[in-house]
Amino acid sequence: QVQLVESGGGLVQPGGSLKLSCAASGSIFSINVMGWYRQAPGKQRELVARIIRSGSTNYADSVKGRFTISRDNAKNTVYLQMNSLEPEDTAVYYCSMSILSKTYTLSDYWGQGTQVTVSS
Repeated sequence: QVQLVESGGGLVQPGGSLKLSCAASGSIFSINVMGWYRQAPGKQRELVARIIRSGSTNYADSVKGRFTISRDNAKNTVYLQMNSLEPEDTAVYYCSMSILSKTYTLSDYWGQGTQVTVSS
């Protein structure tokens, strides 16, 4: 089995920064896509940023220039550095990974979610 464990959420003032982490553990052969999604109250879950194994990234327009996604393949970990945070960034943030297991089964996994609140 595979587990994703997130950390780093919290309360921050507008203009502040937070860094989220998500580490995968278990029966892992390789991880291709790692991503961060978010869901605000009353809204659908949306893609924030995604990074593939080669390091290529893509971002939602609303976070471009403010958020940076990165990964450490040796640690099976993805990060999201969030700068210049705005109240509109308030949401539960989820990490997601497309993982090839040691038995060569490809599956998508989700973290438990971490709350990010931007408020003065």
